[in-house]
Amino acid sequence: MIWLLFVSMLGAMMLGVPILLAIAMVGYVGITATPDLVLPLFAQKMFAQLNSFTLLALPYFILAGALFSASGMSEQLVKFSRVLVGHFRAGLAHASVVSSMVFAGVSGSSTADASAIAAIVVPTMKNEGYKAGFAASLIATAGTIGAIIPPSMIMVVYGSIAQVSIGGLFLGGILPGLLVGLSIMLTIKIFSYLPNYPELRVVHGKFNWPALASSLREVWPALMGPFIIVGGILSGMFTATEAGAVACLYALVLGVLTRKINWRNLPGIFIESAVMTTMVSGVIAVAGVAGWLLGYLEFNEGVLKFTTSFSKDPTTILLILAAVMVVLGTFVDSLAVLLVLAPAAIEISKVYGIDPFQMGLVMVMCNQIGSVTPPTAPLLFITSSIAKASYSEVNRHVWWFILAEVSVMLTVIYFPGVASWIPHYYGF
Repeated sequence: MIWLLFVSMLGAMMLGVPILLAIAMVGYVGITATPDLVLPLFAQKMFAQLNSFTLLALPYFILAGALFSASGMSEQLVKFSRVLVGHFRAGLAHASVVSSMVFAGVSGSSTADASAIAAIVVPTMKNEGYKAGFAASLIATAGTIGAIIPPSMIMVVYGSIAQVSIGGLFLGGILPGLLVGLSIMLTIKIFSYLPNYPELRVVHGKFNWPALASSLREVWPALMGPFIIVGGILSGMFTATEAGAVACLYALVLGVLTRKINWRNLPGIFIESAVMTTMVSGVIAVAGVAGWLLGYLEFNEGVLKFTTSFSKDPTTILLILAAVMVVLGTFVDSLAVLLVLAPAAIEISKVYGIDPFQMGLVMVMCNQIGSVTPPTAPLLFITSSIAKASYSEVNRHVWWFILAEVSVMLTVIYFPGVASWIPHYYGF
């Protein structure tokens, strides 16, 4: 019955059933059909899943991302990025990646990152001759950095389920996030030498120190956000959960001081954040039921036996797990794949001695690769709608950027220190 439940859940998602209903249906039917279980367990396990101190960080970072976006930080970061790297070949494309990397340090969400940067950069890119599909695929893939560079809501979710230090996961995402950004910029560099992309060979002026200094005077409050969040965790001043509350306060004060946030738009920001928190929390709650049920039915042991039938080498096991997650993420919601497979992944990491931060970063990166891999690619839908590009046009370009992100994920798999060195250095 266990594999029937798992396949049924994936099948329901493929048919378009909302992720919350698909997971809840499997948990409800599974508990009902299991003779030794009683139905009240469904509600009990839902509340038990949400009864976690670490999950308190989730609403804080969702609210902080909304406040940072409303405070106009994304516009300032784009201007700063253009001054910093705009003099390169394909400078605007490089600036969009740098903007995504910096905005990732305050947004905590790939969706917020991609939508905020796309709304500002895409119109300018199209005016300068960039293909709409190229712009949409670039910014969607760069937006995944929002869930890798700390803070990250996906890491909060994974850490609460896997019982792994969220602060450690945050620190573990620094190097992989930077590498993803650099690999995408390298891909842009390669594109700039292709004959079909003459717009990428345009150079806009030279590097200007006075312009950089002027831009820094405007953007330094936005740049302080990541330093406050990560620096506070590194120094031990506050935990990852408390960092979310500090980020909210900082974003609110900044928005009020810049007069971008006032009493009229504040309720809308709170409502938007509450709706998003409710949606994510609902999925986490029902995933807790499904995860517990699959564990009760020895699904984790089945996954462990399946993987060990191929190899007993930890690196090979990680490659297999990553491949399964990426393939499943192309057909069903990648968050659902992460939530369902997280308990099994933790069991595998314990048996094979895989570093928990390395496993966490591999899971998060697979989740983000799934969010830009057709046909179910929510980030591509967001950016393509902003760019007014056809989905087929976006698909022609996105695969090269996905390849760049996959190369970084393979680096994390083969070199565990990329994800684990910083958190272990600081005692996590």
